[in-house]
Amino acid sequence: MSERVHFLTLEGRQKLEKELEFLRTVRRAQVAANLKAAVEGGDLTENSGYEESKREQAFVEGRIRDVEAILATAQVLTNQSNHNQVTLGAHITVAEEGGDPETYQLVGRAEADPSRGRISNESPLGHALLGRQIGDKVRVNTPGGVVCFEIISIK
Repeated sequence: MSERVHFLTLEGRQKLEKELEFLRTVRRAQVAANLKAAVEGGDLTENSGYEESKREQAFVEGRIRDVEAILATAQVLTNQSNHNQVTLGAHITVAEEGGDPETYQLVGRAEADPSRGRISNESPLGHALLGRQIGDKVRVNTPGGVVCFEIISIK
């Protein structure tokens, strides 16, 4: 089975690399120390500190595997000079009918954070915008119904 490509900005790749380094060097050591202290606490059958330390260890190791997998299949987005068409990495200003313009950056799913204006190319809006041009209107199915957006600018 082939791995899915994870599209990342350069900033996103660097952030994940730093997180991975932190998890491997600092967080793993913290969890190991907590686990050791819990084991030294005696009877493990009713030791909530031990159980919590094991859960934390599983979480940290799982996150390490997730980040490693993302980085192994990462494709860094380059700055495109084509501002005529929506591509990954582009900053797109759209306006909902009757609403104020909003600007989003189109990124891969690993970096998506709508609260920071970063939407995934796999989201309904991101998918609808890909390949479109300034002035195009896109219709997006949302939980609240169909919403129409007009593309105001692409940077």
